Amino acid sequence: MTKSLTYADAGVDIDRANDLIRTIKSIASHTPRTGVMGEIGGFGGLFSLNLTNIERPVLVSSTDGVGTKLKIAFMTNKHDTIGIDLVAMSINDVVVQGAKPLFFLDYLAVGCLRTEVAADIIKGIGEGCRQANCALIGGETAEMPGIYQDNEYDLAGFAVGLVDNSRIIDGSEIRVGHKLIGISSSGLHSNGYSLARKICFDVLKLSVDAYVPDLGKTLGEELLTPTRIYSETILMLIRDLPIHGLAHITGGGISENVVRILPRSCKVLIRKGSWSIPPVFEFLQDAGNVSDVEMMRTFNNGIGMIAVVPEHAAQDVLERLNGAEVQAYLMGEVVERKDTEERIAWI
Repeated sequence: MTKSLTYADAGVDIDRANDLIRTIKSIASHTPRTGVMGEIGGFGGLFSLNLTNIERPVLVSSTDGVGTKLKIAFMTNKHDTIGIDLVAMSINDVVVQGAKPLFFLDYLAVGCLRTEVAADIIKGIGEGCRQANCALIGGETAEMPGIYQDNEYDLAGFAVGLVDNSRIIDGSEIRVGHKLIGISSSGLHSNGYSLARKICFDVLKLSVDAYVPDLGKTLGEELLTPTRIYSETILMLIRDLPIHGLAHITGGGISENVVRILPRSCKVLIRKGSWSIPPVFEFLQDAGNVSDVEMMRTFNNGIGMIAVVPEHAAQDVLERLNGAEVQAYLMGEVVERKDTEERIAWI
């Protein structure tokens, strides 16, 4: 060996990574929030807690990824919205506890660092943080040749929020007679993509560029629709109205996520047809011959968040949401459950 090898010869380019950090600093500067200290580039992100109005502060944290929705980004070579999905998946899990998002960090692992692609990804993360009103305070970009293909990457996100102990929403106040308010999704969000891809690409043999009349857009455009971020909507509700339970409808669909917040003495009755199901779900169900049961435990079916509220507050919650131009539906209620009964029933 006569040549002096470098890290770049092995597939890791430190100079490109340093160029990306400068871009990330610029993006992070557009996600300001009270409490942020310093800037991107240190060994750890600093955030000062303002606890003036909180007697018993509790930090709420969550971590998640985007799943095989990443495959759609690879296929379309469109990477500027997948970061919104990343932020949404963790932020929506934090806000269901009643917490106000504070900050977010990301982890991006690539086979080969393509600065323009990474910049698009981080731009999406910055936009997600802007929508969630939280700060992007740090992250990690790892170039890992041999682990990922050159044109592939993986993402993970980490969110932290803050709530007063007395205002934690954990479902413990849910009672028989409470109503379920469904808040609309923007589409598939980031769940069920392994089944969606099998239907679209293996069964139907479609390309991502194929125009689908039932959807009014190309398949790629539909499948890359960003996940809705609910933090500002939920914080608006809990500020003025009694919200006793919140369920983020992700993996497991409506069937498995609502029951996670119910007291064991309760079950929910959900009325089929009480909300509008977006065309993409009907398209997938018909093309894949997917049963109703499988649809409800795989996809969100047009409902991205469910609020459980006292009966007397249900109309106020609906009016508040619809007044904010957020589609919402009265979709069910909480009833008494016997020990042997399932915790969810469809009527």
